[in-house]
Amino acid sequence: MWFDTGAPTDSFYEVRAECSDVPKTRFKIKAGKTLSERRWKAAFSPEGHLEMSRMLSRIQRGGIHPTIRGEVWEFLLGCYDPKSTYEEREQIRQRRREQYAKWKEQCCQMFPVIGSGRYITAPIITEDGQPIQDPLVLLEANPQKGSALPHDNGDAEDSELSTSNSSETKKPINHPPIDKKEIQWKLTLHQIGLDVVRTDRTLVFYEKQENLAKLWDILAVYAWIDTDIGYCQGMSDLCSPMIMLLEDEADAFWCFEHLMRRLRGNFRCTDSSVGVETQLSNLALITQVIDPKLHQHLETLGGGDYLFAFRMLMVLFRREFSFGDSLYLWEMMWALEYDPDFFSMYEETDSANEKAEGSKGKPKSMHQYGKFERENMKNKIKNGEAPLPISVFLVASVLKEKSSKLLTEARGLDDVVKILNDITGNLDAKKACTGAMKLHRKYLKKAKKV
Repeated sequence: MWFDTGAPTDSFYEVRAECSDVPKTRFKIKAGKTLSERRWKAAFSPEGHLEMSRMLSRIQRGGIHPTIRGEVWEFLLGCYDPKSTYEEREQIRQRRREQYAKWKEQCCQMFPVIGSGRYITAPIITEDGQPIQDPLVLLEANPQKGSALPHDNGDAEDSELSTSNSSETKKPINHPPIDKKEIQWKLTLHQIGLDVVRTDRTLVFYEKQENLAKLWDILAVYAWIDTDIGYCQGMSDLCSPMIMLLEDEADAFWCFEHLMRRLRGNFRCTDSSVGVETQLSNLALITQVIDPKLHQHLETLGGGDYLFAFRMLMVLFRREFSFGDSLYLWEMMWALEYDPDFFSMYEETDSANEKAEGSKGKPKSMHQYGKFERENMKNKIKNGEAPLPISVFLVASVLKEKSSKLLTEARGLDDVVKILNDITGNLDAKKACTGAMKLHRKYLKKAKKV
């Protein structure tokens, strides 16, 4: 019997030739399983209404073809209502693009390197708002005086990016910040730059300075508008795929912004705690229920706080999978967790609120929800507790799979970290999601008995 082994996808996310140790992408495009452009377009009515439930099952089975990944993600993340029309979505898109342009212009007025096609990696002000007169700072803030970036390859197109606005780029030095919000924002700009140059540097896409600058711009604008969280390390890993999948910078920003609505709690920090600690506590609880022997062993080693899983939860397994496989994992997770009310929950305009109010009374078919969300809804009705995200069960399934090795070989936390680091490039995204679903059902059954 003929068996489709699938077409490789490495060409869509090309790796630099010198990066030979990068994990190979396991995800392959399979006819009849992977959501294709033809099937995606056929899912829309003539007016633009989308039959999302059929798409969810297809994504769960075989992922999304790279050529349509960006626009499908916009629906999975709640950027658009599947029941909206083409015309309604275009109006929303234009309104959002205008809003992003306004925010970006505000940032540009405060620091004109924003939108210049460049970025900075050196601090520009002190904590009390005074400008730093450092040569590197001056070069980065005034690119017409020479190449400022340590990773600049000196190409002609790069040097052309900053030949204009020479007088404007001196504003940050001549006019120090006047309020605490602006000071705090400017203090983060160089940290964003340092993270940007480290993000997905194995990819050919980020050899172009314009793409690095786009990533920096989006993160800088987000840091300005999110006054509660601002920018934190790890956000560049979450934003990077959006830059690659969505050509328009504003569209990429809003896709990232909607993802952050789900994850921003992980980045909320206080003097005594980090937001992700809640999920780490839930991970400990799940492991204690599913594999009490392993949990006890980890506690004995001093790992009862499960901080060794911090990175997996913060950046959604970006380090454990190849770039392509991490995208495949994300879309399967989002399809499994999909809620058709995402858009109405996220949208804040009056018209959307009216639409949301009008739709709340209409019962939705369970098939419109992702498989994981359906399981949570059933459980939520019974005990009223907020559902746990699938990402926690993904980490739990990895620990369960490595349970024997952890029990026999881990004699300290360093061993735990080493064993978990060894999974990089050796995980199968689909099997990981399947394992998480099985663990989720098992946990719900056992949790009821406790």
